[in-house]
Amino acid sequence: MIALRYRILGIAAALVAVSVAAGAFTLSHNSPCGDAESPPGAGERMQAVVYRCYGPASVLEVTQVEKPEPADNEVLVKVRAAAINPVDWYMMTGRPYIMRLAGGLGTPGFARFGVDYAGVVVAVGENVTRFKPGDEVFGARSGALAEYVTADAERTLALKPPNIGFEQAAAIPVAAITALQGLRDQGRIQPGDKVLINGASGGVGTFAVQIAKAFGAEVTGVCSTRNVELVRSLGADRVIDYTQQSIIDLPERYDLILDNAGNHSPFETRRVLAANGTLVIVGGPKDNPWIGPLSRPLQAMFLQPFVRQELVFFIADLNRDDIETLGELVRTGKVTPVIDRVYPLPEVAQAVDYLATGHARAKIVVTLD
Repeated sequence: MIALRYRILGIAAALVAVSVAAGAFTLSHNSPCGDAESPPGAGERMQAVVYRCYGPASVLEVTQVEKPEPADNEVLVKVRAAAINPVDWYMMTGRPYIMRLAGGLGTPGFARFGVDYAGVVVAVGENVTRFKPGDEVFGARSGALAEYVTADAERTLALKPPNIGFEQAAAIPVAAITALQGLRDQGRIQPGDKVLINGASGGVGTFAVQIAKAFGAEVTGVCSTRNVELVRSLGADRVIDYTQQSIIDLPERYDLILDNAGNHSPFETRRVLAANGTLVIVGGPKDNPWIGPLSRPLQAMFLQPFVRQELVFFIADLNRDDIETLGELVRTGKVTPVIDRVYPLPEVAQAVDYLATGHARAKIVVTLD
């Protein structure tokens, strides 16, 4: 009986191992890029950025697709500029592999690229009252890197602040909403709070420094040597060069830490967090091909039951109210989008390659003029 029991357990273990291996192969397998498909129908064509398989920026292709038509509750926007975000890189590469559970196994389920955009309304659906042709707008939607996009008039779309151009407006949505919600909703920032922004020179970080100051916080920004003056110019009360001093050795204790870099584990970062402080995790290392930046949230989840401090991870909710809030902050001069480099549409692959270096500061924008 004992021998039979061990044999059954061995067979079960082997089946589990085979299942895990098969699942891992399925999740990490890259199917080859398919041939370009002719746009359906006989309607107008437009240029758009697509990727038909997972891989580096070389899989991106600027090609002709069918121009969309707005539904009754939508507007049609002629895109003037679009911004690149880390999430675009994750979707394009299919890494970490866990993202493919939603994005598609083997090949991407949605082949259009980009999220952030700014442009001019050229047509509106019959039920739309918020916008009219000629309005300059900015917003977020999948497939934003295209000559035209349609957008739900009641969702993540707002009038462009008149004091900035299309390139700066396109830089706002994903990064700025992440900073706003991380500080206000997750971190519950209050006037006078001591706030540490780790990764203060990146896309989220440059917005976070300014938004935290707009909330009346005392802000410390962390960045590399070449970005110290940039972060200081954004209003940071103190700037720490991480090549000269590690944040985990600081004598100060912070009420709120917004961690965009993830270069220290939550176990280490909480050393400089006040007893009742909050750590909001936005970014993390990308070296793990299976879970990528999710390693830091997982560490925080396991640590949370044993500490008084609040360790938070969240995914930004792109919504109308917050994009309008950000538009008002920009209009009143409290927040100014910062751009590192601007690329023309044919050089979108170079723009993504630059983002992938990890050394870009602030935002990278692609123009479609």
